[in-house]
Amino acid sequence: MNMSPNLVKQGSSFNGDEPMRENYKQKELGDPADCPNRLPLARSGSRLQSMARSGMKALLVLVLMLVIGISCVGKRITKANVDEVAEGMSKKQVESILGPPTSIDNKDFLIMKKTTYVYRQGKDVVTIVFKDDKVQAKDSTLSE
Repeated sequence: MNMSPNLVKQGSSFNGDEPMRENYKQKELGDPADCPNRLPLARSGSRLQSMARSGMKALLVLVLMLVIGISCVGKRITKANVDEVAEGMSKKQVESILGPPTSIDNKDFLIMKKTTYVYRQGKDVVTIVFKDDKVQAKDSTLSE
């Protein structure tokens, strides 16, 4: 049988007549002090750290895009957009221009239904009043 002096050939059985070698694992694994040399991903400046840095950069870019995207949605409340809202428009038409309202107040009377949409953007407030789901009035604190 042609075998390495420190390893048992796969599929062979242990022969009790041969002395067991206690050091085969140590020779197979080598000196523990050499571990950093055999594991290049664990060293400083390694690919693992580079991947972590690039992952953090990607996360930062994603967060910035999200913040910018959310802030742009709020910019739909402009004087020009509020001026587009006309009497008789439906809620759906108003929301397509101004987006979803910050708050909604519904009041059901016996003869009519009154809904108030309030849009807040910083100190500015836009109020749209619906009577039977059609724009009846609008008020705004927006300036140019």
